[in-house]
Order: sequence, then C-alpha cells, then structure tokens
Amino acid sequence: MTEEQRKIIRNFEVRVHQILLLCDKLKEENANLQSQLIAQKGINESLNKRNSQLQLKYDNLKIARMISVNPDDFKATKVRLSKLVREVDKCIALLNE
Repeated sequence: MTEEQRKIIRNFEVRVHQILLLCDKLKEENANLQSQLIAQKGINESLNKRNSQLQLKYDNLKIARMISVNPDDFKATKVRLSKLVREVDKCIALLNE
C-alpha cells in the first residue's frame, strides 16, 4: 500500500467515525424529543380534560342564569300566569255552555 492509499483509508476511517458519532448524537436527540413529545401529549390531554370541565361548568352556569329569576321577574311571571289561567277558565266556561 502506498502512502497516498493509507491517507485515503485514514481519511475514510475518520469520516466514518465522525458519521457514527453524529448518528449517536442524533439518536440521543431523537430520544429526548420523543420524551418531550410524550410529556407534551400528557399536558395536552390534561388541558383538554380541563377545557371540557370548564365548558360543562359554563353550560351549567348559562342554564342556571336562565332558570334563576329575580323578584321583579318572578312577580311579572306570576301576573302573566294568572292572566293565562283566567283566560283558560273563561274558555272552559264557554265550552261548558
């Protein structure tokens, strides 16, 4: 083997070694990214659960506000219902005649 061939082989060996080191480094980085991805998926899942819970609470609050009646609304509703009952009584009386 000539000196030039030895240099070429040595250069090749160095480059293969560098590629192997780079491959190991990329494998390690990939493993780190995979663990970060798993952690982020867990966080995302917990945030989605929290969002669902808050959405349910919000929907319940909207329903509660629709159902809740302040005293003024209660009196007005009672008056309207009384009028309706009187009208129904009149209609029943007319039908009985």
